[in-house]
Amino acid sequence: MNTTEIFLIAMLIIFSVPYLVWRLFRTDHYAPLVVVQIIGGILLGPGVLGAVFPDYYAFVFRPEVIQSLNGVAWWAVMIFVWLAGIELDLKAAWANRAETGVTAGLALVTPLLFGCAAAAVLLQFPGWVGERGQSWQVLAGMGMACAVTALPILVLFLDKLGVLRSDLGQRVLRYASLDDIAIWGVLALIILDWDRLGRQAAFLVGFPIASIAIRALMRRVPQTDRWYVGLIWLAAMGFVGDWAGLHYMVGAFLAGVVLDKDLFEERQMDSFRHIVLMTIMPVFFLSTGLRTQWDVGGVAVFGAAALLLVAAVAGKLAGVHLAGRILKWPKGEAAVIGWLLQTKALIMIIFANILLDKAIITNETFTALLLMAVGSTMLTVPMVKPRLARLAAS
Repeated sequence: MNTTEIFLIAMLIIFSVPYLVWRLFRTDHYAPLVVVQIIGGILLGPGVLGAVFPDYYAFVFRPEVIQSLNGVAWWAVMIFVWLAGIELDLKAAWANRAETGVTAGLALVTPLLFGCAAAAVLLQFPGWVGERGQSWQVLAGMGMACAVTALPILVLFLDKLGVLRSDLGQRVLRYASLDDIAIWGVLALIILDWDRLGRQAAFLVGFPIASIAIRALMRRVPQTDRWYVGLIWLAAMGFVGDWAGLHYMVGAFLAGVVLDKDLFEERQMDSFRHIVLMTIMPVFFLSTGLRTQWDVGGVAVFGAAALLLVAAVAGKLAGVHLAGRILKWPKGEAAVIGWLLQTKALIMIIFANILLDKAIITNETFTALLLMAVGSTMLTVPMVKPRLARLAAS
């Protein structure tokens, strides 16, 4: 078979297997399709499929096929992160800055500290720090991974629970939005490339100027042209971000943050996000799974994932409950918000991918973080649904 045929076999596997599992086993309550696709990527990776059927794995996922898949995955995740940036409602966060600041701050800092403590335990053993990583970078990276909330998946869950447009749903989105900005800021600090400091300084000077220009241009072009202009802006910012040593996904996120959500129709935005999730993001999930490793031992990786999961869940709930006490929320509301903010898949995986690309963490650390993100996300809906019903009845 030629490379094109093998590539299409890989695409057939990527799209059919997770869908059939999701549909036949009706996993939507605890594992929506996006989570099944992430798990499918792990199972199709070298640690599972590659270990059980090495010849088959080597035949399908040969280097030239992986290279082609990575190209699709890069563009998919750039679009997805760009959309996440656009959806950040900074105006709403500013209008409610006192309440949003207290909640978002505690919901970020507390799990960050818990995660750093868990990472400090793991760093007592070899195998978790990447070739170019330093201990403080791994501590901050793993701590922030425990604090992440995946805004795009949170939107899907809120819609699924029927509270997306409610006051509670909009508040949760504000908290997650503010934390998203902090997360990308910390990431930029972690991956600061001293060898490209001049380029990064040029980026910091040029970005605000370019942002003012693109915002003015987007207001002037017709509504039908804004998606095209936005995608050109996305590609340019991804390139410049990578050239500056910040990573192309940081550039993609910033490209979205500076664009106002009201530039695009809400229905079109929802439809476009759904299409991206359905058509090309599964390739990113597969390429993510291909990067999982278990060389330090399966038990060690699962143990690390469990430790990080406890730190992430306990830290987030503690921080949100403390915010609830300070702000005098109704009984039960803090639990609902705390569990909703556990949603980590996608943004956490993107975050960990960047750390892995920069060789700050190892493949084993990446695998543990990936498992933690999947576990945290799968807990969200089952834990929120009964609490939300009790809150509505009270």
